[in-house]
Amino acid sequence: MILVSSCLVGLEVRYDGTHCLHSQINKLVKEEQAISVCPELLAGFSVPREPTEIVGGEGGDVLDGKARVVTKSGTDVTNLYIKGAYRTLEKAQELRATLVVLKETSPSCGNSMIYNGEFSGEKVVGNGVTSALLKRHGYSVISEEQFLESLKDQTT
Repeated sequence: MILVSSCLVGLEVRYDGTHCLHSQINKLVKEEQAISVCPELLAGFSVPREPTEIVGGEGGDVLDGKARVVTKSGTDVTNLYIKGAYRTLEKAQELRATLVVLKETSPSCGNSMIYNGEFSGEKVVGNGVTSALLKRHGYSVISEEQFLESLKDQTT
């Protein structure tokens, strides 16, 4: 079973109430080969919500208490991001997920790139909180671009 970010299957769960639909990923959910999950909704956030970024590091640093997740107005929401990460981990364990496909640049789901914590639009290398936790527990976590590229490679 594959676990995928809900926004990638067309659910309007992003902070601004939008989605990032990828029809090939949505098809997997429809065919019951994948299940969608949104760590932020599992944590109790609503849609829409204020944008957030990781300040002082990346997802692994948040888990270690060395960085935090804050809203654009400065509210610390670190504990909610950690809560969502652990609930996503529980879901992955329940489903015995073999692969996790998460939305790149998200403070939860970023697999290799996140925003720099200054709300400037600049990206830096790093994992989101959920991505970091899943990787620590041995899950294979990739971005939607990596997943779609692997599908393309399988058909050539």
